[in-house]
Amino acid sequence: MPTRVLLRDVALHLNDRDEVAIALHPLPAGTVIDLGRSGAELILPADISRSHKFALVAIATGAQVHKYGQSIGRATTMIAAGEHVHSHNLGMDDTGRTHEFGTSRTDLAVPSEPMPTFLGYPRADGRVGTRNYVGILTSVNCSATAANLIAEAFRGFALDEFENVDGVMALTHQSGCGLVPTSEGGQVLLRTLRGYAAHPNFGGLLVVGLGCEMVPVESLVEGYDLPSDTLVSTMNIQSEGGVRATVKEGIARIRAMLPELNQRSRVPVPVSELVLGLNCGGSDGFSGITANPALGVASDLLVAYGATSVLAETPEVFGAEHLLTSRAVSPVVGQRLLDRIEWWQGYAKQGGGSLDNNPSPGNKAGGLTTILEKSLGAVAKAGQADLSAVYEYAERITERGLVFMDTPGYDPVSVTGIIAGGATVVCFTTGRGSVFGSKPTPSIKLATNSDTFNRMPDDMDLNAGRIVDGTATLAEVGAEIFDLIIRVASGEQTVSEELGVGQEEFIPWQFGTVT
Repeated sequence: MPTRVLLRDVALHLNDRDEVAIALHPLPAGTVIDLGRSGAELILPADISRSHKFALVAIATGAQVHKYGQSIGRATTMIAAGEHVHSHNLGMDDTGRTHEFGTSRTDLAVPSEPMPTFLGYPRADGRVGTRNYVGILTSVNCSATAANLIAEAFRGFALDEFENVDGVMALTHQSGCGLVPTSEGGQVLLRTLRGYAAHPNFGGLLVVGLGCEMVPVESLVEGYDLPSDTLVSTMNIQSEGGVRATVKEGIARIRAMLPELNQRSRVPVPVSELVLGLNCGGSDGFSGITANPALGVASDLLVAYGATSVLAETPEVFGAEHLLTSRAVSPVVGQRLLDRIEWWQGYAKQGGGSLDNNPSPGNKAGGLTTILEKSLGAVAKAGQADLSAVYEYAERITERGLVFMDTPGYDPVSVTGIIAGGATVVCFTTGRGSVFGSKPTPSIKLATNSDTFNRMPDDMDLNAGRIVDGTATLAEVGAEIFDLIIRVASGEQTVSEELGVGQEEFIPWQFGTVT
């Protein structure tokens, strides 16, 4: 006797326009699904994996397929009711989208409760840090090994007597020479390095160069707007007499900084001073249903209190950008986003691909089929707030409210740009299970489903999968994320910090001619 179940018990039908539903758990072939209307039912002809889509009605070849009430693609063949909807029968929908500016703006209600506070480190330039790190910044790849050796000296118990210093980290990269500083690629690298140098989570800074590179150490700190209370020291390997001498001297200089940095302590600061970075990786079919919209709830709360929230990953808003332009505070802001989308389309074409190449094998194994579907779920991280500004990669973020930064979709490169712009806390949603960190900014990892959370408990901070499990509401999980952001900003360690993850994930966006 085939199993007979109600649709609402085994799947999510998100919008009345949607021709598909998303399986809450694996559904075997032969399952009879009661659609809950006038005796209508369907029979699954094949197994449906958890978080994957199946058709509720027959879909003609070439017809649009909707999820979230938006098109996620077109059927490439006839799809029968009950059939699995995925890469074998769903392709890109190239229909042009209408872009309106400011037609769906939202006045977020200011909470009636007093503004919450977090325990932060006020800096001389008016910004507020959530950590107190010493950074070892490298001007060129040639000084990377020396920087790593210096940082190694401060691992383990080396900082036990300096309880107000969160650590010493090396910021190494693959460039700095052979790249013309005035080129677009050179300017992006300089902007990124300078953004980290001025970051409020760095109380001390040691800049290490080789001595003959195109990007000299002085260009990273002199004549640039560093907080006046940042302790800064610069050195070149050639001038110091080689790697051994540089490492010895670098360790000594950082040790000299530590007593003063340790005198700095956390004080209560309004949450309006937070800059929240939003990112996702290893997304699945539940990302746009659980963790992303729950993070959107938390983001909206912060924005309502006057804080800043940063959406990014331009290739992963393609196909959903119309939902953001309609919330733009001005046509200029909306057009800036469209200009960046257009740039990315040309960039992908030059590389022999298209933006629909974006969903990774892991994304597809998790139920995501097209970039349209992935993007519609990704923009949910931004909640409902108006779009206040659009920034280039690693550009200093000065506007409050919800803003957008142009970054690639590759997680470490994207978050590197967001942190260079000033993000002091990052929330990172994942369905497949990304092991990510982002020093010097703490990264909170939000699991989109309970299976991933339970399978990787040492790598996840919060389980948003309870939303589809039926044990928590979207609003409840959003409030939990908001509270967790405040606790982490106040010093509570994330799981990635406990594991020491985050130094190797500093990866500036690298492009341009290398000579």
